[in-house]
Amino acid sequence: MTNKPDRSGPCILAGFALAAMLACTTPSASAHEANKRVADANALATTDTVSRPAPSTRRPGARAEKGPYYVDFRARTAASWGHAFVWYGKTSERAVEVAGLTPAGDTWAYVLGHLTWVPAETGASYGDLDPEYLTANYRVYLNEADAKRVFAYIKKLQASSPVWNAETTNCTGFIGDIAEYMGLKVPYRWQRPENFVNSLKEMNGGRQMVRLSTE
Repeated sequence: MTNKPDRSGPCILAGFALAAMLACTTPSASAHEANKRVADANALATTDTVSRPAPSTRRPGARAEKGPYYVDFRARTAASWGHAFVWYGKTSERAVEVAGLTPAGDTWAYVLGHLTWVPAETGASYGDLDPEYLTANYRVYLNEADAKRVFAYIKKLQASSPVWNAETTNCTGFIGDIAEYMGLKVPYRWQRPENFVNSLKEMNGGRQMVRLSTE
């Protein structure tokens, strides 16, 4: 969920002080359990306005060219360094899946995660569905066959990511693995989530369609 690029002792102590104020980790992910699969309609509209042409200029079949499925790499604010995660799903549906890597538990799990590995959660966390917290996003589209492979990989990554650590096993590394699997160029992972997502988009030229190589 958070990233600390400076590994020096004083900054770790600063992380303790910052963690004491951490508001985003106090509510548990279960607080959003009832609606974690359904994003606010305004959030979906906000995300798509960047990548979709206006109806008056859309060519016939343009939506099909993009692909009916998507993965949206996202970053949001937090009381600390922020959080990186993905939305993924079908463009014609409001329901979305959310995947990201966060420490399980309260503020002290976050604090301890700067010193060692702590149990992790890989679903929606507090704020992931709130558009006002969004700081960066990069959405890419997939055809159905590729989407099945990518979505299966995301599920597998969630199942095989039991721990979180601020230095080595964090949220940008998690979504970076997804981007790498999709064949995207991946930036340096240990940086602020917002910078990571913006760099990911820039390094890939803002491309909107991803096609996996045939196996």
